[in-house]
Amino acid sequence: MYMSSGRLTSLDRTPLYRIVKQQITDALREGRWKHGQKIPSEPQLARRYDASVGTVRKAVGELVAENILVREQGRGTFVRTHGRDYMLNVFFRIVGSDGGHELPVVTLLSMRRARADRVTAGELRLKSRAPVFDIETLLTLDGEPAILDRMRVPTQLFPDLDESGFKRREGTVYGFFQDRYGITIVRADEFITAVSADDRTARLLKLTPGEPLLRIARTSYTYKDVPVDSRVRLVSCARHGYLSTLGKA
Repeated sequence: MYMSSGRLTSLDRTPLYRIVKQQITDALREGRWKHGQKIPSEPQLARRYDASVGTVRKAVGELVAENILVREQGRGTFVRTHGRDYMLNVFFRIVGSDGGHELPVVTLLSMRRARADRVTAGELRLKSRAPVFDIETLLTLDGEPAILDRMRVPTQLFPDLDESGFKRREGTVYGFFQDRYGITIVRADEFITAVSADDRTARLLKLTPGEPLLRIARTSYTYKDVPVDSRVRLVSCARHGYLSTLGKA
């Protein structure tokens, strides 16, 4: 990328709006604008990045579509906060058999320092046996245990994470990562299969061993596709399922 006649230009012919989008993303990753904070107006960003307002508008529009920024009518554009409603609508797709959708009550079962196995190391792009936090929680919906969740996160991203702080957090895990560590989850990949409940999982979810479960393997990412957590969720099919909305209304 170079400057030509005072304008932003790309040597590899990358569209200018994508270059501006990447520069805005870099600013977010570096913490120039915090979550919940209003970013500069499109004309201000255009001057900052030496681009047209139309180019900036297209770049911002993609970040809004990706749930990284949010436009508020009459107020401006803000960095998305991982609040309750956002988490419910974007990152938690488990619903009741009646279609009911709520955030779970979370009970911490265990939290320990461990070494990444081969699969976890690959998903988190770590060296084999790199240190991680291994966290297991039980998620309750409608007053009944519904999900057994095992999450592993690199200790290098959360060096002072401890059981006390994790249990005393307010709001969701991703909100906690954002508030305390400045790490914003911007997307997640999920792979869903069907498995049978083993004895321990059946006991925790109040099922009979062998009953069907959804197994949801998820890896979540912050800016620039840096992995943040690798987790496996086992979801009881007796009372809940996974809702995926395709297309736009």
